[in-house]
Amino acid sequence: MTAPFSRTRIATALAGVALALAGGQAWGGAFALAEQNVMGLGNAFAGAAATAEDANTVWHNPAGLARLNFTQVEAAVHILTPSAKFSNQNSQSAALQPLGGNGGDAGGTAVIPNMYGSMALSPEWHIGIGVNVPFGLKTDYDAGWLGRYQALKSEIKTININPAVGYRATKDFWVGAGASYQQVKATLTNNTNYSAAMAQGYGQVAGAGVITPAQALALSGATAGLDSYVSTKGDDFSWGWNVGAMYSFNGDANNDPGAGRIGLAYRSKIKYNVVGNVNITNPTVPTLTGALAPLNPVVQQVSAGLNQQKLYSGSVGLDLTMPDTALLSYYQKINDKWDFLADVTWTGWSSIPELRILRTSGAAAGAPTVLPLNFKDTWRYSAGVNYQYNERTVLRAGMAFDQTPYNDVDRSPRLPDQDKTWLTVGARYKYDQSINFDVGAAYIWIKDASINSGTGGMTSGIPNSVAGNGLVNGSYNSYTWIVSGQMNYRWR
Repeated sequence: MTAPFSRTRIATALAGVALALAGGQAWGGAFALAEQNVMGLGNAFAGAAATAEDANTVWHNPAGLARLNFTQVEAAVHILTPSAKFSNQNSQSAALQPLGGNGGDAGGTAVIPNMYGSMALSPEWHIGIGVNVPFGLKTDYDAGWLGRYQALKSEIKTININPAVGYRATKDFWVGAGASYQQVKATLTNNTNYSAAMAQGYGQVAGAGVITPAQALALSGATAGLDSYVSTKGDDFSWGWNVGAMYSFNGDANNDPGAGRIGLAYRSKIKYNVVGNVNITNPTVPTLTGALAPLNPVVQQVSAGLNQQKLYSGSVGLDLTMPDTALLSYYQKINDKWDFLADVTWTGWSSIPELRILRTSGAAAGAPTVLPLNFKDTWRYSAGVNYQYNERTVLRAGMAFDQTPYNDVDRSPRLPDQDKTWLTVGARYKYDQSINFDVGAAYIWIKDASINSGTGGMTSGIPNSVAGNGLVNGSYNSYTWIVSGQMNYRWR
């Protein structure tokens, strides 16, 4: 088969997967998604930067492309079913509002595809390309839940296109590099305590002598239970890069017993300046009757002021830096039946100390909505094995420990993350010389996450306090199931 025809097939397949990714949704621990291929899932992604068996090495370590002496494409689909359920302990209602429920299950099923292709240009030079979803987040609570002023829906979606090149510097040492074009889309929704904002306005009117303090108190009670709905959306694109190196020892070319590889890879930060809009739907204030009826003009005046000066729709901006990562991987062929894999990954989550959404239009321009995160850098440790069951079938197993970037003080309902333990299994079936099928499954046990949050998710101009937001106090019980499938087609 000629090279031009091979390139056409790869480009066509990648274009199709890019369209699927554009509509995809993802939910993951912190923002990072490890689910970048199915072969690696079976080993809990142990040895990811040293295996270099398929084109997905574009993502994990581009140096591994120099080991692939054939043209190939692979496509994978991962089905994630996360669960995150809140248990209330000592939560408090916001001022002038009922407490609300526990929010239901904030998780939900997500489908994540990815695809890779590679080919050899010469014995030394090899190229590849990947299309995947490196970061994702989705939590979604029931309407009216007790944390509605801090979070309702939180969603971050990314699409990454990553061309790369690998070079065989010597028989046993390879290097590689790639560039990443990455798009991000973010949606954050929550309620705002409109009644508390109205009460603030009544206090100002009373301070000006228009009404008495007693009347301000009575009006606050008469307009209790009102919420605004806030939806903030934005997007941006940016560029990053990745590099890697790989060293093989003890006869890697023949996959002899004792052969092994060590891989080291680094992926850069990606800086975004997300721009978008905040859309606020404010409630209709009630028309008062009886003794308070003469004060209806005051109610309307205060409401109009809120709608026009503080709780109004407009443009927003958000600076966001996705973290860099570095990983060191080891692969060892023990004998003709068993392989051992291990991996340690560092992620620079401290690049995200907070989410600061700035109003860029209207009277409140420059007033921020701040969600403190104070993320810390994290480590992920994994180990796995392969067992050559027969000539066509390889069985896989693995486990990993994955640290959370959160501290217990700043944990938010938007991302109730904690340390995770992965248990995974998988298998590869060699259908013929050209086609391989991979399947994998994982259960991720997530440590219970305590939360004591009373200041998150505020819209500018509303008190950043428990009175304005309520207090979310309790813990989360969470886990995730993953089931994945992949096909790899190769030709020489």
